[in-house]
Amino acid sequence: MTFSGWLLIIAFVGILLALTKPIGLWLFALYEGRRTPLHTVLGPVERGFYRLSGINPNEEQSWRRYAVHMLIFNTALLLFTYVVLRLQAHLPLNPLGFGPLNEPLSFNTAVSFTTNTNWQSYSGESTMSNLSQMLGLTIHNFLSAATGIALAFAFFRGFARRSSATIGNFWADMTRITLYLLLPICIVYALFLIGSGVPQTLAGSVDVTTLEGAKQTLALGPVASQEAIKMLGTNGGGFFNANSAHPFENPSALTNFVQMLSIFLIGFGLTWTFGKAVGNTRQGWAILSAMLILFLAGVSLTYWQEAAGNPVLHHLGALGGNMEGKEVRFGIAASALFSVVTTAASCGAVNAMHDSFTALGGLIPMFNMQLGEVVVGGVGAGIYGFLLFAILAVFVAGLMVGRTPEYVGKKIEGKEVKLAVLAIAVLPLTILGCSAIASVTTAGLAGPLNKGPHGFSEILYAFTSAVANNGSAFAGISANTPFYNGLLGVAMWIGRFFIIIPMLAIAGSLAAKKYTPETAGSFPTTGPLWTGLLVGIVLIVGGLTFLPGLALGPIADHLAMINGQLF
Repeated sequence: MTFSGWLLIIAFVGILLALTKPIGLWLFALYEGRRTPLHTVLGPVERGFYRLSGINPNEEQSWRRYAVHMLIFNTALLLFTYVVLRLQAHLPLNPLGFGPLNEPLSFNTAVSFTTNTNWQSYSGESTMSNLSQMLGLTIHNFLSAATGIALAFAFFRGFARRSSATIGNFWADMTRITLYLLLPICIVYALFLIGSGVPQTLAGSVDVTTLEGAKQTLALGPVASQEAIKMLGTNGGGFFNANSAHPFENPSALTNFVQMLSIFLIGFGLTWTFGKAVGNTRQGWAILSAMLILFLAGVSLTYWQEAAGNPVLHHLGALGGNMEGKEVRFGIAASALFSVVTTAASCGAVNAMHDSFTALGGLIPMFNMQLGEVVVGGVGAGIYGFLLFAILAVFVAGLMVGRTPEYVGKKIEGKEVKLAVLAIAVLPLTILGCSAIASVTTAGLAGPLNKGPHGFSEILYAFTSAVANNGSAFAGISANTPFYNGLLGVAMWIGRFFIIIPMLAIAGSLAAKKYTPETAGSFPTTGPLWTGLLVGIVLIVGGLTFLPGLALGPIADHLAMINGQLF
């Protein structure tokens, strides 16, 4: 570990903290439907969308209507992308003449991008046409991110409103988030990437002569526009197979730093927005503090393990940190930081190969996802996932002090606790169930490249990533098979929408309740005690569930390493 490495981590967190309130203020304006400086230009566009679609943005929806409209919209997008991928060979903007994707791969890819997972069982530069990249995939990067933020807004309204039967309008939330947040930032972001060397062209490839005089064909395409929303929307799917390790996606240390900042930007801002929505910004800072404790612990452990290197190689005389699978232009610190950021935020983009990390270095990215992607988490999904843990935390606190649990002025009763437990239980049940199926079937066992504990880690990581809607992988696994495409697709859908529905039901229940003012006997939910309780509940409920899987995978890997065995 080096001073410059720790300075990178400190600067990263410091800049994000400085940006938390400004981005939170902008998000709060969208949450309330207030006018922003961009309304002068984009207001007519917004109103035009409403007129064309026949939507009244002022018509409020109950939680059930909100959920139904959200599900219909996402299902329609899934079917649209499936058709685009199946008809790819007959559609324009296909300069390299790629054929259609087969049925299982089309299904998996359509589900993956609809759910904000961006799991990729294919190499983008050798599979997808420019049209498929832009129309089939990038459109999802915007709309799945907007869906997550809209759902967070709906959940905030559940806490903030009093005796209300509604939690907002799904279509109005989606339109405002896309028009006034995602599109403007991504236009500026894409221009920055283009200026940094990221391609943006409709050409399929270019022929070049290398320094040795050899001829080489380089894949090109509309990379910058996809890269911007891929990071900002915590989507993660790369234009190229190497993702953000590819110099055409992530050319320099500066672009790498900006990409990491953009992954966390909206997630940080939403914590402040929540506090503002419930009338006490200290509530948001308390949640962010708990997230940061978990994040910094993960970064520290990962950086320590990767900088320490592989003891097996040390015994052979190869000293130094673990640079296997990492880009020299980034080094160990930036690679370790990126790995924790991308798995803490459900992004899934990678600038290094997680499969090549040390055993405990690879454990942290997996563990981040197994906590439920709540350590900052995906845009929207992270904050509403963390609030589910907050409901459990105040329930536990209520048991300790002998009072009906309350949180930000709302009584938390049996209905809300049961729904929160139901939503949180989706991840462990689905991850462990699918991993078990893959571990005992011929088709499942054909996937891992490695045998033994690391082979199991590859299976466990794949289903953890799918259910947590992350999309990264221990890349040794061969997932482009009917078995994995099908089962991973089902896991991604369950991991996204089987959590959303109970969450919206909680929002509807809370919105209908009256405000309960704090009293001297209320459990405080803004100080260090509350932050510590939140961290403990997340670790206990989210972490202990996976001890059997962790013991069979990464921990067994680590024991094998210190005993002088390679994977």
